[in-house]
Amino acid sequence: MNQNISSSTTAQSLETTYSRQFLDWLQEEQISLAFTTYQTSRLMFIGVNSEGEFSGFERLFNRAMGLYATPERLYLSTKYQLWQLDNVLLPAQLYEGHDKLYIPRIAYTTGDLDIHDIAVDNAGRIIFVSTLLNCLATVSERNSCTPLWKPPFISKVINEDRCHLNGLAMVEGKPRFVTAVSQSDVIDGWRDRRQASGCVIDIESNEIILAGLSMPHSPRWYRDKLWLLNSGTGFFGSVDIKTGKFEPITFCPGYLRGLAFWKDYAIVGLSKPRSEEKTFSGLALNEELIAKDAEPRCGFMVINLNTGAIVHWLRFEGLIAELYDIQILPNVRRPMALGFQTDEISRLITLDPMQSV
Repeated sequence: MNQNISSSTTAQSLETTYSRQFLDWLQEEQISLAFTTYQTSRLMFIGVNSEGEFSGFERLFNRAMGLYATPERLYLSTKYQLWQLDNVLLPAQLYEGHDKLYIPRIAYTTGDLDIHDIAVDNAGRIIFVSTLLNCLATVSERNSCTPLWKPPFISKVINEDRCHLNGLAMVEGKPRFVTAVSQSDVIDGWRDRRQASGCVIDIESNEIILAGLSMPHSPRWYRDKLWLLNSGTGFFGSVDIKTGKFEPITFCPGYLRGLAFWKDYAIVGLSKPRSEEKTFSGLALNEELIAKDAEPRCGFMVINLNTGAIVHWLRFEGLIAELYDIQILPNVRRPMALGFQTDEISRLITLDPMQSV
């Protein structure tokens, strides 16, 4: 199935192609998807309208990357801010046919910390990976951030992307595992170690529990197991944290970033490698694509965790070539958000109940 999504801000269109039962699956599971597009600075939503048809929605946020969803809220990292977007619709209430309306309410101006993965801990504290500072951090009311933890091989918290720390997995509401492209302790050192120096670090023990990965991203803890994307090879898989082995499950034809889970399914984000950049050259992913006579693509793969089979897919052509993060929105059919490119955000006013002085 094909859909064309025209951007209100550029003349370039976006063609969306998806498997025959993808929309049926969204409807049956009563979910929709939120995701960020990194290079093209978009927060986007995919859902199904009241007629059972594809619904795509976008808003512009400068270098949208890390994304985290709670039942009524989104957290979004951008070039120099971290945004909190809140849903203002009541259950069963609609706004122009949409059943969730996210409005940017609070922004922390962090400076360009190159924020990648975001999460919220069991105390409600925002935790994020600052790739620039090689550390985990939280927001500060006074400063750019409050550093919380750094890998044992990083000598100090400094604005030099040394190891390309990027991914965060929470376990029981606490940060537990992170991924890094290398163990380098010099500025930009990770670029020379892209092929097989990626690692997973246990924050609790400060130990490297797995090494030898290729540009790993998006570690996630689900059903008592650690999962991640071995992005430089194109494989989604799991980690045996006792033996320190990566167990590849499914090859996806693209550079992998963004991972979310729903029941027996994993949703994996794919990007097209940037052909003009050395960062993406010489990776095992390229050899795997040649061996399978395949071209890299941008989009999603829905993988059955029991079989490893790709059961649904969606791909983008045109405007978007890279994704960063994905979140699943349960019990949401057709979400949308407000941004800052139109006057709509100035006209829409919502109120709390009246309270006494």
